[in-house]
Amino acid sequence: MSERLNDLEARITLMDDMLDALNRTVYAQQQQIASLQQQLRHVYQQMQSLTPPEAGDGGQELPPHY
Repeated sequence: MSERLNDLEARITLMDDMLDALNRTVYAQQQQIASLQQQLRHVYQQMQSLTPPEAGDGGQELPPHY
């Protein structure tokens, strides 16, 4: 009976350590996601501030072929 109890205590200790490691990993990933979301918002704002090319600009049109 004592051996089974020791085995269960060892398993609980191992699972507790694994749970702590998983919690640290999840927290780090949440921090990374928040950072990436902030960077994405910044890039999106920069893209929105760019002025679109004017439709009447003939510099990019190809000459007609005869």
